[in-house]
Amino acid sequence: MSQLDLALEAEISTRHLSFMETGRAAPSRDMILRLAERLDIPLRERNALLVAAGFAPLFPERSLDDPQLQPARRAMELVLAGHEPYPALAVDRHWNLVAYNKAVPFFLSSVDPSLLTPPVNVLRLSLHPQGFAPRIANYWEWRTHLFERLRQQIGITADAVLVNLAKELSAFPAPADAKPHHGGNEYAGVVVPLQFITDAGILSFISTTTVFGTPVDVTLSELALETFFPADAETAEALRKIAP
Repeated sequence: MSQLDLALEAEISTRHLSFMETGRAAPSRDMILRLAERLDIPLRERNALLVAAGFAPLFPERSLDDPQLQPARRAMELVLAGHEPYPALAVDRHWNLVAYNKAVPFFLSSVDPSLLTPPVNVLRLSLHPQGFAPRIANYWEWRTHLFERLRQQIGITADAVLVNLAKELSAFPAPADAKPHHGGNEYAGVVVPLQFITDAGILSFISTTTVFGTPVDVTLSELALETFFPADAETAEALRKIAP
């Protein structure tokens, strides 16, 4: 977003915005929040901006076990259960597994138990040679997709934990039989499917990410629900057979 666009969005002059950028004018608390809203800055970083400007943080950060977050927790569990027999899970800002539905354990059966010791990191689980990596038919395509999401997240938050996670994942060797990715797929670049090798054949999924709308709690704002839909009729039928 250009300076002019931001000024128009925030309903202030470009001169005033320039003065705040150069330190010639100190932004008010409301101005910080207004600019952060227009720039879609995460709540955690908004609190950091407020503190840096000498104001108290505005957004609380509670545990998911906090009684005030129980309605949101129940809503999350309803979404996960309602997605069965298709897999769905919830992750925190560092991609650690928070919850999952009854379809997920089927896919965990081939994973080395050491990777399932809490906190279970979903990205590590996906790309680790003793995790899902050997079972992902389109490994390079899926790996590229995950790294793009991770880099975008790092670009927004500059989170040191995510930076270290990206370095760790980059060092993982690819499965010996991983087929090269030549670009493009049967979904014409609209989505990147996950093609998972099982005893029932290759199951193909399209994933979606759901977040809570207009959250005012840091923990809740960083919670993401990853839901996987069958990409073809064969996958849907196989999952219906596996479910019981």
